[in-house]
Amino acid sequence: MKNKYTQEYLKQKTEEMRIFEEKLYKEGLFFVAGVDEVGRGPLAGPVVSAAVILPLDFDVPGIDDSKKLSEKKRDILCPIIKEKALAYGIGMADEKIIDSINILEATKLSMKEALKNAEIMLGAEVQHILFDAVKIEEIETPQTPLIHGDSRSISIAAASIVAKVTRDSMMKSYHEQYPWYSFDKNKGYGTKAHYEGIKAHGICPIHRITFLKNIIAAKP
Repeated sequence: MKNKYTQEYLKQKTEEMRIFEEKLYKEGLFFVAGVDEVGRGPLAGPVVSAAVILPLDFDVPGIDDSKKLSEKKRDILCPIIKEKALAYGIGMADEKIIDSINILEATKLSMKEALKNAEIMLGAEVQHILFDAVKIEEIETPQTPLIHGDSRSISIAAASIVAKVTRDSMMKSYHEQYPWYSFDKNKGYGTKAHYEGIKAHGICPIHRITFLKNIIAAKP
């Protein structure tokens, strides 16, 4: 088994993750957007999506599902992706939208916004969309939902990194406003420190009420 830290392994991994994009390129579809989201599970903060359109010659070793990368690696790769991409877009849906239409619909809304912003930057329409396990029926653009797409497609993986770095930065900023919940560390997920913060200080404006129904109902 090859060491995952060698350049040889990283190069091979990159080539393997280009399979879906290469197939579409051969069909004459060059504006292929990979789309992924971050933040469906947290108790607080927005869900953030990114859409990334990579050039044919994109060759940056180390791109992978953002969850498999360290924060330091993500922070290094994110600006490289943005610089080398043909275009990228970011979309988000905050806690109020999530509470009003549910997390799945809010996720789709953020994805559509990310795609719209990527097309604005591109100055053209996306020709095919690669989603991480999601399909948005109302979008007419041809699309392919890929299970574990962020580990299988280079453009989806790139989108997952951009979305993750964007959302993490937002949660660190929220930590400055609401330091009792350790948002800088847990990014809004339900950790012990987060629950202890809620117990001591109650909820804050960026908490998702629908995700905290039981806690709110139990409060005397």
